[in-house]
Amino acid sequence: MRAAVVRTFGGPDAVEIAEVPVPEPGAGQVRIKVAAGALNPVDAGVRAGFFGGAGKTLGLGWDAAGTVDAVGVAAAWQVGDPVVALVPGVSDPLGAHAEYVVVDAGAVAKAPATVDAVHAGTLPLNGLTAVQALDLLDLAPGASLLVTGAAGAVGAFAVQLAAHRGIEVTGHARAGDEELVRSLGAAHFTAGGPRASSRGAWTRCWTRRCSVSRRWSGCGTGARTWGCGPGRTPRRCAGCGRGPWR
Repeated sequence: MRAAVVRTFGGPDAVEIAEVPVPEPGAGQVRIKVAAGALNPVDAGVRAGFFGGAGKTLGLGWDAAGTVDAVGVAAAWQVGDPVVALVPGVSDPLGAHAEYVVVDAGAVAKAPATVDAVHAGTLPLNGLTAVQALDLLDLAPGASLLVTGAAGAVGAFAVQLAAHRGIEVTGHARAGDEELVRSLGAAHFTAGGPRASSRGAWTRCWTRRCSVSRRWSGCGTGARTWGCGPGRTPRRCAGCGRGPWR
């Protein structure tokens, strides 16, 4: 089968389409025939060597949409099931950017019936990130939430999911994205610094996590602080001083 891999670090030209063996599922695993996936910043990081792995073959891709092609023992899926899956890893020889991928059954979910594979393939990484962060916030209906990067991949999911939960969302993005952000469910919009919003204060401030130290931004501290009100998001993690924010 064909798979996108990197053997040397660099720009887009470092990506190779390689012929590799079709993987076989083990116990509790499924093999998915991939129809579509997504590109994420983590893929560019792997390609550039941000996570290490020099001298190894590294696979690309964390998101997959397709159909179950084979199942291992005790995997609660059937061949032919339409699914989406999260394929995490920054040092594995194969990722989701391949014709077939093997994942643990617990990393698989039923594909939404109302969208095609191309759209479904954008869900796992960014959608799950937004869901987990909102669950950690545990906001009650009627609470207010500032979402920075509201037109981005995670931010857009966060706006929609928060609005669906009855949370009053202020979306922060570029001025040209206001129509999009409001269409996602934001009740308020700001394009300036967080202090430019007419909201004045929020129950919680949606912050971002460093992909290196795993620490959270919020009021410029790098700590996992949610109740920061109108704060500022640093460009670099205060924990490690170098990691990009998600």
